[in-house]
Order: sequence, then C-alpha cells, then structure tokens
Amino acid sequence: MHTLVTIILLLVMMNPLAAQDETRGTMTLTGFESPTLGRTYDYYLYLPAGYEADADRRYPVLYLLHGRGDDYYAWLNGVGVLDALIAAGDIPPVIAIMPDMPSSDRAGYYIDSAYTGADFPAEPVESAFFNDLIPHVDATYRTLAERGGRVIGGYSMGGYGALRYALAHPQVFSGAIVLSPAVYTPQPPSDSSARLFGAFGVDETLFDENRYTGLNYPALFEPFAASDLALAMFIVVGDDEWKHPAAEDQQHDLDLEAHLLYNRIRRVPKVLAELRVYDGGHDWDVWRRGFEEGLLYLSQRSTQRAVSGLLWVGSPAP
Repeated sequence: MHTLVTIILLLVMMNPLAAQDETRGTMTLTGFESPTLGRTYDYYLYLPAGYEADADRRYPVLYLLHGRGDDYYAWLNGVGVLDALIAAGDIPPVIAIMPDMPSSDRAGYYIDSAYTGADFPAEPVESAFFNDLIPHVDATYRTLAERGGRVIGGYSMGGYGALRYALAHPQVFSGAIVLSPAVYTPQPPSDSSARLFGAFGVDETLFDENRYTGLNYPALFEPFAASDLALAMFIVVGDDEWKHPAAEDQQHDLDLEAHLLYNRIRRVPKVLAELRVYDGGHDWDVWRRGFEEGLLYLSQRSTQRAVSGLLWVGSPAP
C-alpha cells in the first residue's frame, strides 16, 4: 500500500503540467532524530506555493494526525483541499506537518503510555510531539511560532489526539479540526482499540479505567478554562457511523459521542465550537469535506482575533 501511494505521489510530482502549476504546494517526506523516542521521527511536509520565492514571509502551521491503521500517507487525501483553498484566497498559505507515529499501528492514541507489557511496547508519543517535533518544525521552517499560528487536526484516533492536544496544551494551539473523533465517555466500549493495545494501560495491566478517565477530554475542561485562552474548534461526524450491536455499548456510537462532545465543550469558557453531521460513514468522504469546511471556519474566526486569538495571516519576519 505504501509503495503504491509513493509511486502515485512521485508521478504527480514528476508530471510536467503539475510542475508548471504555480498553485500547487510541494510535498516532501522527511524526518529528524527524536531524542524522546530514540529513533527517527518521520513526517510529510507540505509547503505552500511560493514558499521558496518569498524568503521573508512566515506561515501558520497545520499539524495533522492520522487514525489507527493508517499512517501519514493517508493525509495525502487532504493536500488537494489545501491547494484549492489557498489558490482561491479562502485561507492564507500554510505549512502542513503530517507526522507518522508507528506506535499508532497498535492504537497509541497520541499519548504517553504507561503500559510496560512486552506485547505492545509503549512510546512517549505526546512528549515527543511537543518536546521534539514542534521545536524542530519552528527551527527548520519559516513558521509563525506562536499559538495563534498553530492549528491541530485529526480524524478517528487522530481526532482523539487533536482534541486532547488542543485542550491539554492550550498555550500551543488556537484552533482544532476534530473529524469523527474516537472519543468515549465515561469509558470506551468493550471492543474499542483503546482497551486492547495498551495505550491506556499501566504497568502490566492492558487498560486502566482511571488512566483513561484522567486523560480523556472531560478531565481537561477545568484546566483549559483556567488558562483563560480562547480556542476555535470544528467537529465533524458522519450519520452512517458503525452502530454497536450490544445494548450496553450503543451509547458509544461515534455519531452520538460527537454530539455529546459538542454539547459539553461549547459550555467551556472561551471555546468557540461548531458541529457538522454529514451523510457518510467513517471515511474520507466525510473527512475531506470536514477538513475543507473546518479550514474555512478557522479562517473566518481569524477575523475575530480578540475572541479566538488566531493569526491566520502570513506575516513578514521581524
């Protein structure tokens, strides 16, 4: 699968017509050595058209998290959306970072796992993201290196990660696009990957309910409110999400969970939230549409900086 996607990407990049299209951004597969992970941290880099031509301009940054069973290749589905919206002037030119997290193959949920079992080796995913990836990006590219210039997005398990990162690290992100988030309250259903792969485990225990509760989004509302910072959030879900057959798990259907998230988070001070329900399931027909509308929503909020704090306008270097 990876090989096929890589070949398609290379063919597009090598297409003479594509090369002459000044509205297309560039995609590069790159990485750096992460001290926290003790290995290479790979990511896809999207640079907007004109990045190389204007050496003084700085750009907002999108961080885009993939879902379980996918990797950074999946976000190639969103590159065309970025090109089109930037070319139309609907959003400003942005840099996009699509990190790979191999631990997500076993459902890492973008957290620092406390599980020590040998069957699913844990990694400090969240610490690596904030201590290594973001400083690397700000040091390497011409970014707006402040919270107003950063937005986090993700789908499915990446939606859980985007939601958590926006709330748990309010000083870092000013906006979030949360697509079909794999969020469950008060505890995940019996068949959830959150229970099965050690992300929320402690020591030799595969899943710990207290650990899950402490990291889940309701526990983040009070500390977020205490930060006195604003956040713009766009939540999306499809109306054809999988329906749990067991009666005890039916309250965990993701369309219902997304509504609960929206209902709760819009009560948090200084959170501007929108919810969209599209015709579709847990797939890119929903996520691509939500990504586009979410970007437009955040761009519109940039005109209300006194409320949202967004800085969606590339500015010259000081």
